[in-house]
Amino acid sequence: MNEKPKALIVSSDVLPDVFLKVIEVKRLLSTTQAKNSSDACRQVGISRSAYYKYKDNVQVYEEADNGKLSTLYLKLSDEPGVLSKVLQKLYELGANILTVNQSIPVDTVAIVTVSVRFDQHKLDPDYILKTLGEVYGVVSVKRI
Repeated sequence: MNEKPKALIVSSDVLPDVFLKVIEVKRLLSTTQAKNSSDACRQVGISRSAYYKYKDNVQVYEEADNGKLSTLYLKLSDEPGVLSKVLQKLYELGANILTVNQSIPVDTVAIVTVSVRFDQHKLDPDYILKTLGEVYGVVSVKRI
């Protein structure tokens, strides 16, 4: 059978303008630069019906899908400022921190998972783990 593919990656240069405008409406709504979909559609110059027709089927290809999304599992000593230092180090490494989950400390150690997206293309995962492992209070770190 010749089944249609569910998704395609297509250069935005060859797409009709309506698709790019739908993406712009979604951006305006997510950043609260527009009060509602009517306002966003008016700003961008498309009809609401065009927006609603395509909004669920048009997404921006995220680089996160390209292997730069990571979840880190850390054991941190239960001392003030340790988590803050880890987050600061991730910032210095160019990470966009997506989620942070910390458990209640048990036996003076807290388990923390951090989901991050690295925007720099050439960071070696081993270098990231080594650098975080050198932060005071980090008992261990590994990538999940």
